[in-house]
Amino acid sequence: MRNADFTLSAGPTAIGAPVLAAMGAPMCYHYDPAFVEQYRRTERKVGVVMAAERADALLMHGEAVLGLEAAWRAVVRPGMHCLNLVSGVFGEGMGAWLRTSQGVVHEVVVGYDDAIDPADVERSFRAHPEIELVTVVYSETPSGTLNPVAEIARIAKEHGAITLVDCVSAVGGMPFEADQWGLDICVAGAQKCLAGPPGITLITVSADAWAVIARNPTAPRGSYLSLVDWKDRWLGEGRFPFTPSVVEVRAVEAACDAFLAEGRQAVFARHALAARACRQGARAMGLGLWPRRDEIMSPCVTAVRLPEGLSDSAVREHAMRWYSVALSGGHGAGNLVRIGHMGETARSLFPIVGLAALGRTLADLGASVDIGPGLEAGLQVLSGAGEHPSG
Repeated sequence: MRNADFTLSAGPTAIGAPVLAAMGAPMCYHYDPAFVEQYRRTERKVGVVMAAERADALLMHGEAVLGLEAAWRAVVRPGMHCLNLVSGVFGEGMGAWLRTSQGVVHEVVVGYDDAIDPADVERSFRAHPEIELVTVVYSETPSGTLNPVAEIARIAKEHGAITLVDCVSAVGGMPFEADQWGLDICVAGAQKCLAGPPGITLITVSADAWAVIARNPTAPRGSYLSLVDWKDRWLGEGRFPFTPSVVEVRAVEAACDAFLAEGRQAVFARHALAARACRQGARAMGLGLWPRRDEIMSPCVTAVRLPEGLSDSAVREHAMRWYSVALSGGHGAGNLVRIGHMGETARSLFPIVGLAALGRTLADLGASVDIGPGLEAGLQVLSGAGEHPSG
């Protein structure tokens, strides 16, 4: 079976020409002075993209789950009190991880179509002032929802705790200010809104977080998961803990360059526009959206509730087979299908392609949908809702 003609999934997303070109450059020795210079330059650019210039930026060579595991293992020691905020699949998974480290885990849990209320975070600290770590997912991609990370981080700081933020799908597609918001450990993926490769993790670590890590005797050392090794050997001595992925570092720099050249506000506006087009189009078709409120909807993906009697697997398989469009399911969040608008697919008519494939698929499978009005509604958003000059 061949690949989809249109990959509108929730990541990995399509890779643009500059990133592909960077990945095709000749291989070099990882201690070649030119590559070492490029590596440090790329880390600095990652810090700028994540607005984390007061933190250390690291590139860990594996998909973002590697970085998330490296982060919690570095921080959590047996008996440490942690507050895990659960509004979706990845928040739930973080709680399971924390428990394996023998941390004392407190949780705030909401429905997977909802977002965390900062008031509940404040109440948790009042009930458990011994909490030292707050873990939260910014953009819960399987649910298409956002959590109020800036306000959550402010509360954590007021109570002397650090934050570990899963921003895997957020960075490069929506406002993200690690320094300004007071975030401590941020873990991002290159393969989402930055439109880079999936085999590398972008991490920023604040001075407060390093101090907590230094007090953890169980933090991995001599390990592929070790943040300590990166601090001591790379940041301290200029030696890589292991051979880095030359190809993917080059790709990340190209992705950062594209983001910075376009400008962060322009990038965020482009993702927001694609999201509005998808959402208005889906609603005009008569479909419901998964998140319960507009203000908690993530700009990188549109999550659509499926009509009764249809499964996400059947919808995705049909869209792929008959229209060669790759959509995503809910990854355990519920019976939903997601149209991704990340990076290159948050441009032009990609949202309309996603709407057309989803609408036609649902009609093929017997659902009642108004495909034409849906596509027209999406197009009106992309054209400026009637403000686009005509004639």
